[in-house]
Amino acid sequence: MVGKSLIWVGGALARVRSFPTGARREVGHQLYQVQLGFDPGDWKPMASVGPGVVEIRVHEGGEYRVLYVTKFAEAVYVLHAFEKRTRQTRRADIELARRNLAAVIGHRKQ
Repeated sequence: MVGKSLIWVGGALARVRSFPTGARREVGHQLYQVQLGFDPGDWKPMASVGPGVVEIRVHEGGEYRVLYVTKFAEAVYVLHAFEKRTRQTRRADIELARRNLAAVIGHRKQ
């Protein structure tokens, strides 16, 4: 089955590569499901980042999050990935994801 391409924005790929093996494997599986058009297993919308942005929640040896957007026909854009250490998402993580989303939108307009 062929799905959307996966495009890593900013340092998202390097951040996922820094996750422990189990979390990395789970992120890969969940992103593959998204590429095929399915919802990830555990997710929530992240309107605070932008319209259409979704957070994948991974619970493997810690709490890990991956923010992505699929509203564009050509690809799934992975905006940010991070380890979550507090109950609330840090403002810095939201801001970085917003900047990366703005970069995607700007690049698509060119």
